[in-house]
Amino acid sequence: MNVKISLPDGSVREYPQGVKGSEIAASISEGLARVSLAIEVNGEVWDLARPILSDASIKILTWNDKTGKSTFWHSSAHLFAEALEALYPGVKFGIGPPIDNGFYYDVDLGEQPFGDEELAAVESRMKELAKKDSAFQRKDVSKADALAYFTEKNDPYKIELINDLEDGKITFYTQGNFTDLCRGPHIPNTSFIKAIKLTNVAGAYWRGNEKNKMLTRVYGITFPKQKELEEYLHLLEEAKKRDHRKLGKELELFAFSEKVGMGLPLWLPKGTILRERLEQFMRKAQIRAGYDPVVTPHIGSKSLYVTSGHYEKYGKDSFQPIHTPDEGEEFLLKPMNCPHHCEIYKTKPRSYRDLPIRLAEFGTVYRYEQSGELHGLTRVRGFTQDDAHIFCRPDQVKEEFIKVIDLVLLVFRSLGFENYTAQVSLRDPENKQKYIGEDHLWDKAEQEIQEAANERGLSTVAVKGEAAFYGPKLDFMVKDALGRSWQLGTIQVDYQLPQRFELEYVGSDNQRHRPVMIHRAPFGSLERFVAVLIEHCAGNFPLWLAPDQIAVLPISERFNDYAKRVYESLKEQDIRGILDDRNEKIGRKIRDAETQKVPYMLIVGEREVAEEKVAIRKHGQGDQGSVSLDEFVAKFKIDCAPPN
Repeated sequence: MNVKISLPDGSVREYPQGVKGSEIAASISEGLARVSLAIEVNGEVWDLARPILSDASIKILTWNDKTGKSTFWHSSAHLFAEALEALYPGVKFGIGPPIDNGFYYDVDLGEQPFGDEELAAVESRMKELAKKDSAFQRKDVSKADALAYFTEKNDPYKIELINDLEDGKITFYTQGNFTDLCRGPHIPNTSFIKAIKLTNVAGAYWRGNEKNKMLTRVYGITFPKQKELEEYLHLLEEAKKRDHRKLGKELELFAFSEKVGMGLPLWLPKGTILRERLEQFMRKAQIRAGYDPVVTPHIGSKSLYVTSGHYEKYGKDSFQPIHTPDEGEEFLLKPMNCPHHCEIYKTKPRSYRDLPIRLAEFGTVYRYEQSGELHGLTRVRGFTQDDAHIFCRPDQVKEEFIKVIDLVLLVFRSLGFENYTAQVSLRDPENKQKYIGEDHLWDKAEQEIQEAANERGLSTVAVKGEAAFYGPKLDFMVKDALGRSWQLGTIQVDYQLPQRFELEYVGSDNQRHRPVMIHRAPFGSLERFVAVLIEHCAGNFPLWLAPDQIAVLPISERFNDYAKRVYESLKEQDIRGILDDRNEKIGRKIRDAETQKVPYMLIVGEREVAEEKVAIRKHGQGDQGSVSLDEFVAKFKIDCAPPN
């Protein structure tokens, strides 16, 4: 009996029932067979050795596929565990998943120290084991046998995981002398893993719960070629130099204070200028696009978020309710702006002629992130969204959605983000209880998003399970200068909140209708956007954004008066900067301005005073010659023109 196998190019081939992915790859080409890591069967990733028993659509996965890399790194986590167990008998294992770059494994080493020297020893053993060409072998196991195996190994973490699983759906994977509880899939064997680097050791509470034991989390990354590892490590070093936490401190942009609270950033004067320039840019773009600004409180009645569904879905991730002296009165720190905007919409009757209504707010919201999840500005507990909500008729959805796409792309062009992918984030069809609303409205919203993206010629990928609880969305995954991917802008279509808040408009038929709501945030959050921008441009901001655009540097104290006149003249023309009239050598002043990444340095000495000029030095480029102040200002204004 044969099975029909549909390939990505649309062709269909027949193979004997039970054919394996490795055999399909070999039938296509020897080259593909050599680099095949796994196979996608009807959207699910399998081992290459797993037999296919019925007709299926397949894709052979290699290192060039995201899921291929994920499978490779998942297998590498098992190789790490095998090496660790060989060196530390009795070690207990938590979970070891693949992540965006590599893998980690949470382990319990008891009281044994584990630092750089230990990492090197485990890394060495991993390399030895990889060369043994050990196959990853899958085995179905009963719940009783699985519990018995890990009881004998005295591993309480695996036992806890098994107790949460359903009998008949438990699998083990074995390679070499190591067996682990695992759903898979895995690469064919360990020999594919040629280059290995264990990168970091951290602490992590078991299952992310602060009440549980702190485990040792070991991070690592592997590659099929040594050259790729070397390139990655070079990028890693570059990333350390660009780390927004490091540059944020050096450039005096933001700070954190334990007394203020974890995850609550303090914007310093220079950072505030940067942030305000971004806000001004967006406000102007929004005015041109027909948005009306609004302001809403930082708190709201708990009942507001019960109505919206946010309390049910995100209550555990919010700060605890604020209780007032009035019995039964509770407020929440605002986790979302959209419920407030729904209430603004309801302040008066609306006609079909009024729509679309576009309400925009730089609204600060609060989420109680676990302390271990906090990371500089990219993961905080209080952040400001460039949020807006468009209330429109059903026939206006696509047009409005396309206009928002154009706004997001304007932001990317203006700030040098040229490499991005549009991700259509859909419901998880296997877990619909996570969402609210009727199926036909979800289907309609998903179709509208895809059609709008197609009309704008966006290259899209569909990802299940990433939708908001009230609707699907278009997320923009942006690659920075180091090739790292970040989720920045987002646009969402929502048929649910207008129902929950009973929003209405009177149509041309004189009947009451529900508007559709589009949520959008081109920056996402200002905090996260600034963090990504800092790392993307290594703190070398575009001239229109730079907190200090110029530094006036007198060569000695004799020229301070002229330097001050230059500085004041520039200040009157809204050119931001500093006057460095310290009693320091000019070389020191230039080095300090370079370190602060000031775009232009205006150096003044005896010749400049005599000729009423300034000597221009550009950050990273050196001397540019001497010009009159008027000439400099004219050139500056051209270079500094903000995007539109």
